[in-house]
Amino acid sequence: MIEPERFKSPAYLRVLDDQISELSAFIGKSVEQVMRKAAESGYPNEACGLLVGRLDDQGWHVDAAYEVRNINEDRSADRFLLDPEGYQRVDQSVRGTGQEIIGVFHSHPDCPAKPSPTDLGHAWESFLYPIVSVDRGVVHEIAYWTLNANGDRFQSVSVRML
Repeated sequence: MIEPERFKSPAYLRVLDDQISELSAFIGKSVEQVMRKAAESGYPNEACGLLVGRLDDQGWHVDAAYEVRNINEDRSADRFLLDPEGYQRVDQSVRGTGQEIIGVFHSHPDCPAKPSPTDLGHAWESFLYPIVSVDRGVVHEIAYWTLNANGDRFQSVSVRML
C-alpha cells in the first residue's frame, strides 16, 4: 500500500506517541473477523463499530465486536460517525452482564492503520482503538491504539490473540 503524503505530514506525525502502551489488548479471532468483514464490506467507505469486554490492570479483554452503521453522509470515504441508535443497542445489550463498551474500531480505506488528527479529536480516554487498513477492498493490516496518559497522542497497543 502506498502511504498518502498526509500521513507523513507534521500534523499526522504529532498524533503518535513514541511510547508503547503498558496495557495489552487480548483479542479473540472472532473479534478480528467481525472487524475484517465490516471493513471489507464497507469499502470504499469507512466502516465502524464497537468493542465489548472489560478493562483491567493488564489491558482490554475484548469478547465481542459489533459493526455499527457509519452515518457520515458527507465524507464517509474518510470519516465515520457511529449511528447513535446502534451505540444504544449495544450499550443496552451489555447492561448487567459485567461487560461494557471498551473501544471503537474503524477502517481506513486505501490508507495505513495509523490514527489521524481527526481520530485524535474524537478519542475517549481508556478506550481501545483498532484501525483496519483496507487496500483495494482487502484488509491489509489491523493496528491497535489508545490515548497516552496526557490524552494528547496515540500510543500503539500490543495484541495477544486468543
